[in-house]
Amino acid sequence: MIEIPSDLHKDLVPLAFLLGDWAGAGVHDFPGAEKCNFGQEVSFTHDGRDFLEYHSHTWVLDNDGNKVKPLETESGFWRIDADRKVEVTMTRDDGVIEIWYGELAHKKPQIELATDAVARTAASRPYTGGKRLYGYVKSDLMWVGEKQTPEVELRPYMSAHLKKVVTPEQVERWAKALPDDLPDDGIAFFQ
Repeated sequence: MIEIPSDLHKDLVPLAFLLGDWAGAGVHDFPGAEKCNFGQEVSFTHDGRDFLEYHSHTWVLDNDGNKVKPLETESGFWRIDADRKVEVTMTRDDGVIEIWYGELAHKKPQIELATDAVARTAASRPYTGGKRLYGYVKSDLMWVGEKQTPEVELRPYMSAHLKKVVTPEQVERWAKALPDDLPDDGIAFFQ
């Protein structure tokens, strides 16, 4: 279910499907790095201004799904204009700062982004750009990332399937919003 907060900046309504806390897992595979499964927690929040604040933490998972070590951390800000053009500024823990541009698809919650500018610190690994695709599919957030370096052409390197994290406060709010005349058994509810 997509909720649109009453205090969400009007320009951000098309991005409301991103709002909230998400968690899930995916696969990381890029030449020069060990292929692995990873866990991810993502947060999209707002404070009433014309941007979404974004934070993502990933970590390597072992075969039993336990956290082994951090993989990547990134944070940034997402904006959208009246023509559905999306811009993202992002900072990564490895010393990379990116500006991404893209577009929200017509009539579906899907965003395709590509890097427009990349700045790197001396400590960062080689990186020249990337692409990302985010989609809201059956109430889940899915994404795939591509990247390129001077040695490796643009290719997929990470993808994940994330589920919305529900807080006890949200459950309580939804429960209070249920109608008072619900049937006593589950079968009658569906008849």
